Parts: sequence; structure tokens; C-alpha cells
Amino acid sequence: MTTLRKLLTTCLLLVGMGAAATAWAADNNLPNLGQENNKTVVAKAALKKDAVCTGCHDESETAPVLSLYQTKHGVRGDVRTPTCQSCHGESDKHVKGDPKVKGRAAPDVVFKKGVYAQTGDKERSEQCLTCHKGTKRSNWDGAQHQNNGVACNSCHQVHKPADKVLSKKTQTEVCYTCHKDQRADSKKLSHHPIEEGKVACSDCHNPHGSTGPKQLKKNTVTETCYQCHAEKRGPFLWEHQPVTEDCTNCHSPHGSNVAPLLKSRAPFLCQECHDGPHNSKAPYGPLVGGIQNGLTGTTTAPANPNSSATARACQNCHVMVHGSNSPAGAYLHR
Repeated sequence: MTTLRKLLTTCLLLVGMGAAATAWAADNNLPNLGQENNKTVVAKAALKKDAVCTGCHDESETAPVLSLYQTKHGVRGDVRTPTCQSCHGESDKHVKGDPKVKGRAAPDVVFKKGVYAQTGDKERSEQCLTCHKGTKRSNWDGAQHQNNGVACNSCHQVHKPADKVLSKKTQTEVCYTCHKDQRADSKKLSHHPIEEGKVACSDCHNPHGSTGPKQLKKNTVTETCYQCHAEKRGPFLWEHQPVTEDCTNCHSPHGSNVAPLLKSRAPFLCQECHDGPHNSKAPYGPLVGGIQNGLTGTTTAPANPNSSATARACQNCHVMVHGSNSPAGAYLHR
């Protein structure tokens, strides 16, 4: 059934592309020569339009330009593929000259800093969002990157065959350009396998905007973590409140020197919430010499600390800190 569905989808896609090529040919006063021939006509017409730019911007350019044809944006036989003018504008004054401008006028849209002043971030992004709209980019407007002046080409390299931000192994190189604190955290003893190329920033975050905090892919931190850590989801008979609220109450997701990604070691981490003696008015540790009552109050002489503060500390007893179904009590058994 799955194979048949894929076959039907492919056939419909080919038919749709053929219809689009036919419509494009009709709009441009070209003959309808059939699907394959129309692709050739479309490609030749697109390359002819590109030649207005590539006549000057050729392989001698310092920045790679013609390598665009090794990317999806360079598939000229597909009517959906943009031309140079689709992104940079018609740029008539740049091509034909402008008597009011000394030298050659700038293109309508300039993506990179250089000879010409860079176009504003909103205008640059609008050029991309003309085609790349909806789905993961639905929340771009008003998102943190957009509000901070980040444009699409701030992260993406359109003219290069390998866009670093689209590969797990190289994506962090792009993100760490701005997010330097997260780069430092990723080098710590306990970290997600980012450096190993198994996890990327986009596994948790949607850089194009989201409805959740910190541009997370899900609406909450816990929902995002549960994508991989499903065993922590529950529901449990005994639920641990900080777990259900926010995983970052205890964990530092980008890296920590305390395994596993903990903000501090137990029992100190636990005592941030569970302050005071444990189920007793007696302090931690056995008493030496008993208790003396005086005007100054009670004094004690603790010896070695008890099991509540050694080794795995609280987790010596409370093993299932993320939640437990044990009838013996909260988080006690595996």
C-alpha cells in the first residue's frame, strides 16, 4: 500500500510539473511541445534570462556565483525555480546604468555587504519568503531572529552547493557565530552529542520562529525534551513537580560539568527546593556527645554525614526522580 501511494504521488507530481511547464510556455508565448520538450524550453529561457547577470558575474567572481547551478535553486528545467532577478530584482539601473549615479548603480536587492550597501534585513527576508512561506516559517514575523535583524541569508548560503546550516555536522558552526554561550556549554563534561554530529540545534529549536519559548519546536520545554526522552513523560502515580513544570529546573540543556546535564550536584540541587531536615527535626548526620540544652540553644556535634548526603545522596533512596508508580512512596523504586 505504501509503495502504491508513493507511485501515485510521483505520477501526480510529474503531471503537475508538466501542466506547470505547459502553462509557463503559454504565458511566455512558447509552443506546447510536450512535457520533456517544454522542460528544455523552460530551461533555455531561464538560462537566457540569467545570462543578463552571469554575463558579468561569472567564474572570475571572488565569491562563488555560478555554483548556484549545483543547488536546488539552479534547476532551470523546473518552472518553480527562481532566476537571478527573482531574488535580486530586475535591477534595470544596475544593468543599463543610471545617469544620476556615479559608476554602476546597485542591484535592487543586495544580500551581502561589499561594494554596495546591504539591503535591509526585512526586504532580504521578504525575497526568500515569497517562495519559502508557511509550514516551519509560519511564525517568522515577530520571532526572535526576525526582531533582532537576522535575515535568511544571515544563516543560509544560497549560492553554495553545501549549505552548512542544513547539515547536522556543520549546523552548529553557523548558530555559534552568535550563540557563543551555548558553544561554551557544549564543550563541558556532560553535553548532548552535538559535537559528535548526532544532535543539532534544529532538533529542539525552530530558528524560523515558534509558539513556544526560546523558539522551541514544541509549546513547552518538557514537550520538546519528551521528543527523545519519552520514558520521562509518564503519567506517573507519584509526579515530581519540577519535572512536570520545566526540565530546566534541574538540567542545563546545552551542557554542564555535572552529569547528567545537572545544574549542580545532589543533595545541593535537591535542597534548592527541599530545604530543612528530611522527615525529622534532627539535623543530617549522627550526633556525637548528645544534645546540650543551654541558654544559647541546642548544640550538636555531627560526625560523618548520613546516607542522605553521601554518594548519590537523595537518589540513594529516591531513584525515580522523574516520577514513579511505586506504591511504596514518591520516586522510591526502579
